[in-house]
Amino acid sequence: MTTNNQQFLTISQTLDDIIIGQSSIVEQLLIALLSSGHVIIEGVPGTGKTLLVKALSKLIQADFKRIQLTPDILPSDILGTNIFDFNTRNFTLKEGPIFTEILLADEINRTPPKTQSALLEAMEEQQITLDGKTMALPPLFWVIATQNSLEFEGTYPLPEAQLDRFVFKLLIDYPERSAEKQMLIRAKTGFRGKSTDLNQLQPIATIEDILKARQDVQQVEVKDNIVNYLLDLLDKTRQHPDIALGASPRAAVVWLQTSKAKAWFSGRNYVTPDDIKSIALPLLRHRLILNPESQLEGLTPQGVIESMLKQVPVPR
Repeated sequence: MTTNNQQFLTISQTLDDIIIGQSSIVEQLLIALLSSGHVIIEGVPGTGKTLLVKALSKLIQADFKRIQLTPDILPSDILGTNIFDFNTRNFTLKEGPIFTEILLADEINRTPPKTQSALLEAMEEQQITLDGKTMALPPLFWVIATQNSLEFEGTYPLPEAQLDRFVFKLLIDYPERSAEKQMLIRAKTGFRGKSTDLNQLQPIATIEDILKARQDVQQVEVKDNIVNYLLDLLDKTRQHPDIALGASPRAAVVWLQTSKAKAWFSGRNYVTPDDIKSIALPLLRHRLILNPESQLEGLTPQGVIESMLKQVPVPR
């Protein structure tokens, strides 16, 4: 087990203490970070989505900015704008919140497609183009978007092309009773998860540690039988009778990368079939589109994915 690996385990344990009862979400979020993959988090209000991201930014000493997306937000509110300075007779850039290392786009489905599209180039190319000039974003640049699962009126669902740019879609549900009791016990002592509480967190890793860990992940071994297993699963998504749109080639690449990150996070330098399977739900649930007939029958992407994983033979 490497030093970097131990750092990530410590980060995971610290986040588990802050966001009680969401350990699998914490692990998947860190795997996405190791894979340079953007994340969309869906859940009802008050489940700790924003708190989780803010706490993580404190633990890795990353610049953090949050933007609350609303129907009247414009692309320039995210990217920034060039302002004419009458004293110097030149345009100067007023940077938007996108110039950061971790960007939390809160309630992304509340803003229109034109504004949502302002994130596309940044997420794919790690750069933005403003008034014909291209500007690079920080090496760590990472977008985490949130949306509420039960709000439909006044929302703008993300198109498939944009959803595909998110490595994972994480679903935060209500905590179990025992976890919620722990939360209430902590609340009695005065913990509220506000800035005053988060400022007490001590950094565990630096940006350089994160970038080094990403390099280590690339060295994780993937044997041919594992690659063939992944290809079999991909083919299944594209030929399944209940699925109208299967996994894209981009999904194939990130499935492999996140499986390597999962193996590294677990302290191994090789990928197993279980690594592939454990990534399937968060990676595919927002990418697969079911046939209308299957939707009418009450099938869900999650149910189809779980069934598919049982149908495809696992390599020995």
